[in-house]
Amino acid sequence: MKKILPILIVLLSLFSCKDPEEEVTADVVQPRPVVENFGFNLNDFSVVHDTIRSGDTFGSILEGQNLDTLRVYDIVEQIKDDGFDVRSIRTGKPFTLLRDKGRFAKLKAFIYQPDRQSYYVVDLRDTISAYKKIRPMLIKERTIAGSLDGSLSEALQKEKVDIALVSQITKVYAWSIDFFKLKKGDKFAITFTERYIDDTIYDGVDSLKAAFFEYKDKKIYAFPFEKNKGSGKLAYFDEQGKALKSFFLKAPLKYVNITSRFAASRLHPVQGIWKAHKGTDYAAPTGTPIMTTASGVVEQTGYTAGNGNFVKVKHDRTYSTQYLHMSKILVRRGQRVTQGDVIGRVGSTGLATGPHVCYRFWKNGVQVDALRLKLPNAEPMDKRELPRFMAQMQPLKKQLDSIAGLKFKE
Repeated sequence: MKKILPILIVLLSLFSCKDPEEEVTADVVQPRPVVENFGFNLNDFSVVHDTIRSGDTFGSILEGQNLDTLRVYDIVEQIKDDGFDVRSIRTGKPFTLLRDKGRFAKLKAFIYQPDRQSYYVVDLRDTISAYKKIRPMLIKERTIAGSLDGSLSEALQKEKVDIALVSQITKVYAWSIDFFKLKKGDKFAITFTERYIDDTIYDGVDSLKAAFFEYKDKKIYAFPFEKNKGSGKLAYFDEQGKALKSFFLKAPLKYVNITSRFAASRLHPVQGIWKAHKGTDYAAPTGTPIMTTASGVVEQTGYTAGNGNFVKVKHDRTYSTQYLHMSKILVRRGQRVTQGDVIGRVGSTGLATGPHVCYRFWKNGVQVDALRLKLPNAEPMDKRELPRFMAQMQPLKKQLDSIAGLKFKE
């Protein structure tokens, strides 16, 4: 008894020290967040995300889910009139398998995504069926302003813009701006639209709505306009309704590096003698695409010791152009070409010290300096269309100028 008494006293003291108001709490288990996609509550399934590999077929994928060949054939027969052609699945495209959580993990649905916006569901629950769903697409408009501190791509990345917009911009301004001559600090503003799937999934740049770039101390605006209403064909114009597109591109290459200009006399780099240089040399890596600077008909193709592989294009009764030193000719005599078509590849054939294209220009049968020539613009806007253009352009210009003003506090 004497031994038991001290133990009882210790136990009583432990319980008496406990705060009478202290409550014992248990951890609360938070409910698992609901994950929905493809019209299913994914929490209800064992989900497998995968990609179509070379050699995969709809049948082989299902057979890999413990479905025998006869069962797969039965499924294909039942869905063949539901709009999903099982032969249409392509390598590299994602698919999802929804399996039940039971012991045998039975396949309940196969989901195939041919693109980011749409998907096909083969539903194997209850009645077998197949159907296509298209996710809603939202177009959002955004206006940015900035200044160049490097390339245009770097400037757009700084503004968190998909650099795919660069190709749209350079195409629109191909006749007005040499982007290699833009200077550090040159300002710009751009209004464009972006695509969002299901309001959240970014799907890239949609279209260019308006822009201006400072070039040679002047703002050059660009606004799209459908001259023939209902045609769906857009052309770009400045704030006065003048076409940006010129009859000729500024250069036969997308990215310009002039190494030698038109001159009455220069020291020939190969022959080592002074002679006239009746063209403009643009250096570029071998294989770079060479474009015809205007639409026309291929007048000549061939090879000479001096010119190497060359193409000559007749544009109208007044103008012709010629492209020399090609590594490869991609057109034939008599072929009609459209402005911007690739007619050959940069090379160093003939008398050349390195890969480049010598661009030559004829006006009324006389070779002239294309860089100094005042070239004709494209077809001007019909005056009857001007009021409609102005009504569309003015709010876009106001938005550009407003955002640029805020950015630069002008």
